[in-house]
Amino acid sequence: MLPVIILQGITEKSNKMPGEKKSKKEDKAASAKGRGKVKLEIYGEEMVEKVVKLSGNSGRVYLPPDWVGCRVKIVRVD
Repeated sequence: MLPVIILQGITEKSNKMPGEKKSKKEDKAASAKGRGKVKLEIYGEEMVEKVVKLSGNSGRVYLPPDWVGCRVKIVRVD
């Protein structure tokens, strides 16, 4: 069974009339809101939760050896 991911975005309501332009301040606030968290729903076989360790100029997560050759998906939770 292949994993399925469902992303649920954040929507915002506006009390502006159609055709009315947004100010730069409102545009900046809207883009900051869009960077919030989203809900992810993933179907798979197993899950582990680990902290990424520094490895040179990158990060590294060690996984169980029986996962070698398997497809995995990484989700940042914080």
